[in-house]
Amino acid sequence: MNRLSIKFAVLAAAAALTGCAAPRIAPYDYTAFNAAKPASLLVLPPINDAPDVKATPGVWAQATRPLAEAGYYVLPVTLVDETLKQNGVQTAVDAQAIPTAKLREVFGADAAVYLKVSRYGTSYKIVDSETRVEVEARIIDLRSGQLLWKGAAVASSAEQGQQQQGGIAGLLIAAVVKQIINSTTDASFNYAGIADARLLGAPQFNGVLPGPRSPAYGKPLPAQP
Repeated sequence: MNRLSIKFAVLAAAAALTGCAAPRIAPYDYTAFNAAKPASLLVLPPINDAPDVKATPGVWAQATRPLAEAGYYVLPVTLVDETLKQNGVQTAVDAQAIPTAKLREVFGADAAVYLKVSRYGTSYKIVDSETRVEVEARIIDLRSGQLLWKGAAVASSAEQGQQQQGGIAGLLIAAVVKQIINSTTDASFNYAGIADARLLGAPQFNGVLPGPRSPAYGKPLPAQP
């Protein structure tokens, strides 16, 4: 092999390695978050864009835990739900439409977490079925109305991989059984908890900043994985 061929091979290998590398993601701008320094959070009922009516309670019930573990005081969901209902607010859309100043007046929190569920449930695919939850979040300062942070997360049963055994007939039967079990036991609830933790847990790259009760408060976030 001549020198030109060797040089070409080296360049091709380098290009292949570069193509396989994970794309770099720009770090989130935490200027507003750091200036606001919220210590207490109000988690509003999630808006549900998925067909399953269980999406709002399933995601909402598990959203406070990762935030509390991240070092924030989080108003209990039951308290928020009852307060909203007593004031005639029956839907997540109406709750999230309340002016920030009013939310601050009623609940006294520094910031509010606005959630939206885009997927929640089990879908049947020819030789498999997938339980998938997709959630988005925004944190808004209730004192100024300013956006402090936003992000999204996904949790799916497909992450566990699949065992392709028993031929096509076996796969079809397994997929149907899996869908029935997941649908009747609300497997989505478990994946909602995973999605909530991925979305709102801290510290993590480009995630929610740790709160004042966290040992990681004020420290640099982890680098991009």
